Amino acid sequence: MFLTSIELFGFKSFAEKNTIEFRDGVTAILGPNGCGKSNVVDAIKWVLGEQSSRTLRAEHMEDVIFNGTEDKKAVNVAEVTLMLKDEENILALDLSEIAIKRRIYRSGESEYFINNTPARLKEIREIFFDTGIGKSAYSIMEQGKIDQILSNKPDERRLIFEEAAGIT
Repeated sequence: MFLTSIELFGFKSFAEKNTIEFRDGVTAILGPNGCGKSNVVDAIKWVLGEQSSRTLRAEHMEDVIFNGTEDKKAVNVAEVTLMLKDEENILALDLSEIAIKRRIYRSGESEYFINNTPARLKEIREIFFDTGIGKSAYSIMEQGKIDQILSNKPDERRLIFEEAAGIT
């Protein structure tokens, strides 16, 4: 299973529809400070069910919606779609290609979709259960998290590694 693309619209600094494609092998997201690299990581965590606005570097969850600039007006909805290829049937669905989408409105209402069919957060989490990917997984780490883990006491580090390995 791997992420083939991410489509962003109205999410943080991505005012317009943007698609980022990923190929087999190593992929890196590079760019100068402030160009949106961390926002791409936030978008992935958000679609996977992140419920803490603080984890997404926002005050409130609605703050992930593009708020406008001098050149571009604010939008009223943010939408992110992850396109996954799962030819090995690792995920809890019997499909080779899967689209996971999350949408949020300024009202705070949030929606999830699996292949454009409305879904619940619980269903999204069930898809990734036991894969090492998900809201609290260590497969997606924000900037500085590794340094934070390495500076922990040995017992704290052991607990983190056990959790990541699925032992605890």
